[in-house]
Amino acid sequence: MIIQRVVLNSRPGKNGVPVAENFRLEQSTIADTVPAGHVLVKTLYLSVDPYMRCRMNEDTGSDYLQPWQLSEVADGGGIGVVEESKHHNLAKGDFVTSFTWPWQTAAILDGDSLQKLVPQLVNGRLSYFLGAAGITGLTALLGIREKGHVAAGASQTMVVSGAAGACGSLAGQIGRLEGCSRGLGIAGTDEKCSILVQEMGFDAAINYKKGDVAKQLRELCPGGVDVYFDNVGGDISDTVISQMNQNSHIILCGQISQYNKDVPYPPPLPPDIEKIQKERNITRERFLVLNYMDKQEASVLQLCQWIQEGKLKVRETVVEGLANIGAAFQSMMNGGNIGKQIVSVSK
Repeated sequence: MIIQRVVLNSRPGKNGVPVAENFRLEQSTIADTVPAGHVLVKTLYLSVDPYMRCRMNEDTGSDYLQPWQLSEVADGGGIGVVEESKHHNLAKGDFVTSFTWPWQTAAILDGDSLQKLVPQLVNGRLSYFLGAAGITGLTALLGIREKGHVAAGASQTMVVSGAAGACGSLAGQIGRLEGCSRGLGIAGTDEKCSILVQEMGFDAAINYKKGDVAKQLRELCPGGVDVYFDNVGGDISDTVISQMNQNSHIILCGQISQYNKDVPYPPPLPPDIEKIQKERNITRERFLVLNYMDKQEASVLQLCQWIQEGKLKVRETVVEGLANIGAAFQSMMNGGNIGKQIVSVSK
């Protein structure tokens, strides 16, 4: 069978900025016969995510992420429909997902590696299983529950950096649902800030490209910061940490401002900020959602319930066509989209 696939064409280098040309669309083939225990799937949706920047390096800097190989097909979160099945638990027409879905129009996959999806849980919006009801939503929910120490009625203020992104836009909402009394987002445009407040339920938002962020943070969070959902690292995080309260908590989700730099993860804090962290007993522990997969099923059901009830607002940026996945990745890394970045491969 003839298919199209996307391979890693070149590496941007540890300090380089990814571009669409780092990926290449090519024609390939897969077997015409499906072996026992496997299924033939047609790809419907693929996810592009910030963590994938690390996979473009020969050394990902992480023991749980494998690097993409040059001229080999890339992979990540994906959703498809079963076209032919030789697996006892999967039938033609089933919708399935995987964390390691190949970036190609069709594939033969081991049925045991796939998770069956129930579209009704997300009101038929299958792509949500890659975002709000998938690993992105799980990261936000479990990060807050496991590392945020949020307690209903404790009058806690949460700040989210990268708040208009896939994870940040959910984290701010989930913080409120879990009990935070106030939520503030930090984003890079006035449009994003407006959406955070008017659509996502944030109490306030700061455009970090305008004005004095430290001053705005003091004005909008006069009682200090109790929980910080950190998606970006760098100068923004240093500013937030300097205004955090005694015994407060950092949810170390991502450090996207550092992904194009050859630094360890998590990046070390500047000495003056590290001193503040230690003196105020601020927790800053590495968080990896894959360590909490025993809570995946219950957590996904909670996310789906909030979506069905309209309590969790979802934003997606959908790009049509496998040929455009490199451009979608470049746009996502440049912060050009709001919410989850999805590539629609087949209708």
